[in-house]
Amino acid sequence: MSWATSAPGMAISRTPKDASAEEAAEDQPQRRQKVVVVGLGMVGIAFIEKLLKLDVKRREYDVVVIGEESHLAYNRVGLTSFFQHRKEENLYLNGKNWYGSHPEGALNYHLNTKVTEIKPQEKVVITSAGDTVSYDILVLATGSDALLPRHTPGYDAKGVFVYRNIEDLQKLITFAATVKGTTGAVVGGGLLGLEAAKAMMDLEDFKHVKLIERNRWVLSRQLDGEAGGLVVELVRALGLDVMLSKRVGKIEVDENNAVKGVVFEDGEQMDCTCLMFAIGIRARDELARAAGLSCADRGGGIAVDDDLRTSDPNIYAIGECSSWQKQTFGLIAPGIEQADVLAFNLTQAKAHSPRKFKQPDLSTKLKLLGVEVASFGDFFADRDGPKDLPRRHAKKEENNNAEGRRQSKVQALTDGPLPPAVKALTYKDPFKAVYKKYLFTPDGKYLLGGMMIGDTKDYVKLVPMVKNKKVLDVAPSEFIIGASKDGEDNGDDLDDDTQICSCHNVTKGDVAGVVKDGSCKSIGDVKSCTKAGTGCGGCMPLVQSIFNKTMKDMGQEVFNHICPHFKYSRADLYNIIYVKKLQTFADIMKDSGSDPDSMGCEVCKPAIGSILSSMFNKHLLEKPINGLQDTNDKYLGNIQRNGTFSVIPRVAGGEITPEKLIIIGQVAKKYGLYTKITGGQRIDMFGAKKHQLLDIWGELVAGGMESGHAYAKSLRTVKSCVGTTWCRFGIGDSVGMAVRLEERYKSIRGPHKFKGGVSGCVRECAEAQNKDFGLIASEKGFNIFVGGNGGATPRHSEILAKDVPPDDVIPILDRYLMFYIRTADKLQRTARWLENLPGGIKYLQQVVLEDKLGICAELEKQMQELVGTFYCEWTEAINDPEKRKHFEQFANTKETRDPAVEKIEERDQPRPSYWPKPSVHDDFKGTRWTGLSWQPIVEAKQFADVPTGSSKTVLRGDTQLAIFKLKGKFYASQQMCPHRRTFGLSDGLIGESTGEDCGKDRKLWVSCPYHKRNFQLNGEVDFEAKDKGAGSCSNDNSMSIATFAAEERDDGWVYLKLPPVLELDNVLGTNRWAIKADESADPFESLDQKLGLKKGLRGRKPGGQNIGAMPGTGNVDASAHRQAVKVAAAPRLDW
Repeated sequence: MSWATSAPGMAISRTPKDASAEEAAEDQPQRRQKVVVVGLGMVGIAFIEKLLKLDVKRREYDVVVIGEESHLAYNRVGLTSFFQHRKEENLYLNGKNWYGSHPEGALNYHLNTKVTEIKPQEKVVITSAGDTVSYDILVLATGSDALLPRHTPGYDAKGVFVYRNIEDLQKLITFAATVKGTTGAVVGGGLLGLEAAKAMMDLEDFKHVKLIERNRWVLSRQLDGEAGGLVVELVRALGLDVMLSKRVGKIEVDENNAVKGVVFEDGEQMDCTCLMFAIGIRARDELARAAGLSCADRGGGIAVDDDLRTSDPNIYAIGECSSWQKQTFGLIAPGIEQADVLAFNLTQAKAHSPRKFKQPDLSTKLKLLGVEVASFGDFFADRDGPKDLPRRHAKKEENNNAEGRRQSKVQALTDGPLPPAVKALTYKDPFKAVYKKYLFTPDGKYLLGGMMIGDTKDYVKLVPMVKNKKVLDVAPSEFIIGASKDGEDNGDDLDDDTQICSCHNVTKGDVAGVVKDGSCKSIGDVKSCTKAGTGCGGCMPLVQSIFNKTMKDMGQEVFNHICPHFKYSRADLYNIIYVKKLQTFADIMKDSGSDPDSMGCEVCKPAIGSILSSMFNKHLLEKPINGLQDTNDKYLGNIQRNGTFSVIPRVAGGEITPEKLIIIGQVAKKYGLYTKITGGQRIDMFGAKKHQLLDIWGELVAGGMESGHAYAKSLRTVKSCVGTTWCRFGIGDSVGMAVRLEERYKSIRGPHKFKGGVSGCVRECAEAQNKDFGLIASEKGFNIFVGGNGGATPRHSEILAKDVPPDDVIPILDRYLMFYIRTADKLQRTARWLENLPGGIKYLQQVVLEDKLGICAELEKQMQELVGTFYCEWTEAINDPEKRKHFEQFANTKETRDPAVEKIEERDQPRPSYWPKPSVHDDFKGTRWTGLSWQPIVEAKQFADVPTGSSKTVLRGDTQLAIFKLKGKFYASQQMCPHRRTFGLSDGLIGESTGEDCGKDRKLWVSCPYHKRNFQLNGEVDFEAKDKGAGSCSNDNSMSIATFAAEERDDGWVYLKLPPVLELDNVLGTNRWAIKADESADPFESLDQKLGLKKGLRGRKPGGQNIGAMPGTGNVDASAHRQAVKVAAAPRLDW
């Protein structure tokens, strides 16, 4: 890459070949000093960030950074995540715009450029392109190279890799695709080795992944044998085959010099096609050596003093390429500390005492293959002896040596070494896979270091104790006992100088400081300003907690606004709407919105729709509120991944008659629907096309059924056991109570879905204690439990009231549910609401049972009003001609299309093919059409002129298009969302940007109903930038959509400016992007083969003969030992 094109507008000022740097400086008598940084890695960019920040007022320096790789500085700590997203830009520490955001000349950057020579006498560096770049100060941040065992035969074979940078990963990805189903191996069981092993496993191309370690346990530089052995057990349980005490003696290759296996030094052989070495690093000091700078002989590295200065006073070295006191550091934290020291000294040393680089903290806290691992302080003090004792103990140790504790060489040989001056406190819980070892001075007054596996939450508190050498105010045993206490780290008991982010050396005080001075008002601002959380990300919960606490201490509210369009929480907005009786979105926006004319967004619209429904219970397809609904509510069914919908009729309490079961079966068979029993004791029918919904509902309603509201943020089900209806153990009629509760609360909408359960006795077969409300029958009535849920974050419910008579259950639940609906946050389940409720369950009991707030009568009245407004939403839609129009597939034709996902027959039922993993990254918005012409597409009268916007799907050729009417104007785009190739953009919610910075040209976007990708609809198409202009995606700039000009004309039609049909179909046609079955593999294929199954089923062979025992399971075929019995029945499966 040439200098002219590598950083546009930022050309390096070159020194003429025959001129010295001093002569060049004469033309600029007050010029700023030029700092040239060689290396654009994590340490290099950290130094640049610090220098620019500290130099912003003085402007003493201009920085030129030369990077050998073709990428901007990226997060090597998070390199493994590359296998999930495959996007280099997702790893960037700063976006490209950041590099150009500084004052002119302050930062010039150049990529894909290697520095080949340093000339210290001339103060210039030479690049591989022959360019000469002068410097006043040179900073070497060249990092390190991964070691390859060049003494091992076969080290240069095809299939041998190292794990160091993006290019290494890209090579591995490409190669792995050519050897699918084989064995891959990683050599080296350190931090890097475990990361590399995870990378190989994430590829999912290798059938087996093995880890080869020469020691008896992994992470031998951080952990002792006990801890390392536990990690081995844990990672083996996760599917990684760990081979210990193994050394690779030879790499075997085939005739093409490709890896085919390894031979270990003990003679054992192993087949594999890929080897990745993670056996260490070597400092890249070759540039410095060639320039005559002093370098360490053993282990390499550019020798630096406490100022990070090399043997040349104008050259510094930081990061993994440097050797300080004959030590090199392979962790990111010491390099960041060096960057901090050097940047401070260059900018602040005139007014402050210079900082010295001191022995760095090598504490580490990582999550490797899902296993929490941490080591801190002097973690091998019990093995190697303490390195840095507190002063009083250091003197005591000297006195002991003076008094004869020292050993002679003969004594050391005969008696063994003296025990180190430390005591260890060890805790191991094999059931929870937790191991902790803390090392103390012999009197237990000082913590020296330690290691933790499984439970590392105390790490951030223990590290400063070691660093600060503070006398402990608790007994050592408290460290273990305290670790078992519940609760998350909140940062309250941490000092300001406590390091909370080891990747970027950020302290608690740094985070609190930027919040207090007003420069950071959101957690995103804090991450950008301090870099906390931008490395491994493990510190983010604590960073968030410190941010929240600091904001509260300043009297600043940590805003819980519903979205930028409303500066109110959901509870506040609920009360405003309730008191003022506002009944439309437009009225609410004018009364309480940030901008009275805004269209809102995909966040506030459903929240307001839910509030209106929980007050007035109007039909969701009514025009004033239809534009507020997510696709599920909009079509009264759950949208599935192939664009069809599921249909679930209500089965109150799980009780259903045979006649209704038959009707469900007939409907499912008639329309080819996939059926499944739900966890809430209902029957779900999948695969209903939008234009079939009305007919399906009609047949179900005619059979005496109604909507089950499975699509709504409302009551789903009240699950029950049979109780006294049938069960001999039952002491309460659980079915009867469940039916009554479900009939009462059906269709009631809330901030989130809520579920109930009723058990007839303490055996709890209905699992009532993990529901939003649950009843368990007692001898005196029912015990009422609230605030539980399953799902992603399960929570056991808490008891609200005991021995409640059946007649009193309804009033208590009325109050509880109505209080929840009034006060909960948007999309907040009762579990989280109760956790956050001041006073928790005690306060709730006071409000609901004791009427502490004096609102119980009002709560009961409001619930009764809602219950009295019930109607079946399906029936209303069936009988209303206007509502029926919502279910037409296309607005411009009666033609229908099958879902654009190929069907698969599985276990005698149809299902859609799996989604392929990659998204579509074609630059649709940048499509250069050969020609565009205006064409009438659909009548304008089909669009409702409402404040929330309206939309339709149209068909042209084989291409589906989405047309939107927003604020009186028309917009058009492709119907397909490129994220998962789903055809549903016309059903997405519309959003509009708000705020003072927006001006008149506010962005309008549609939010895909599947996974909320937001695509801009208005503005000009920016063909140069994929992430800007019409068609761009604001929350995933890797994708875009095509947009088309649209307008309504005097003839009453909406015209679109489109390319020819064939050209449009070639780019956006439905068949072009339909998902095929062969695009994804069957995840159970190998399992079925192993277990002798067919699509998961065993079945029987023709004639009633039993299938034999599963191979390899040790099961006995019992049929050989009993008399055959012939049954004249059809076989279950005919294979």
